[in-house]
Amino acid sequence: MYIHFCTMEVENEFSQIAKLIGDKARSTMLWSLLDGKAYTASELAVSANISRQSVSNHLSQLMEASLVKVEKQGRHRYYRLANERVAQVIESMASLIPAHKIQVKKSAEAQKLAFARTCYDHLAGELSIEIVKSLIDKKVIVLIENDYAVTDFGKEWFLALGIDIDALKVKRRSFAHPCMDWTERKHHIGGALGAAILELFVRNDWIRRKQNTREIVVTALGEVKLFDEFEITVHAK
Repeated sequence: MYIHFCTMEVENEFSQIAKLIGDKARSTMLWSLLDGKAYTASELAVSANISRQSVSNHLSQLMEASLVKVEKQGRHRYYRLANERVAQVIESMASLIPAHKIQVKKSAEAQKLAFARTCYDHLAGELSIEIVKSLIDKKVIVLIENDYAVTDFGKEWFLALGIDIDALKVKRRSFAHPCMDWTERKHHIGGALGAAILELFVRNDWIRRKQNTREIVVTALGEVKLFDEFEITVHAK
């Protein structure tokens, strides 16, 4: 009876979460928040095409379920995803979209997003998949069960690049987990390591974020460095 009761409780909680995410307005807002930035209620209302009063109700429900959190700055309130796990779930859900619906005649903008974009605080898209392949081929990382692990050689390799693996491991978050890429249907790197790679690329001007979009643009310097360090051939935009 106890086991059955617990199962029913879990089923009910799961149903509530699924119902919250399944609403069109809320799912649109969660998708918009995947870029890792914080937005005001007014901005999220615009993205979801709903009223200011309606967005407040939706945000309250998302916060109550710990899917979204709010940060106060002066008179303003900014909303963002509660944590990386929420982003991982939202991105992974998109991988359920039938492949043929994604592949059908992508627009120029869609093709750019499919090549390189942000997924919360790490890289996603074709470029991110090529980076994972390169790191595995170089024996910098290995896949152990459901996580990526950095080899001894990899620790030195990352340190030379400017990423301290030991410092990342003490952070209170996942170190390096496979995150399903919804356009490529393969895994890229999430967690602290994925975030550190994105931060390094941006800081060194290998890539640049495009305003008001998740799209990532590779610079001329990035084109050279991606080939030198990862043996990845890309063409700067």
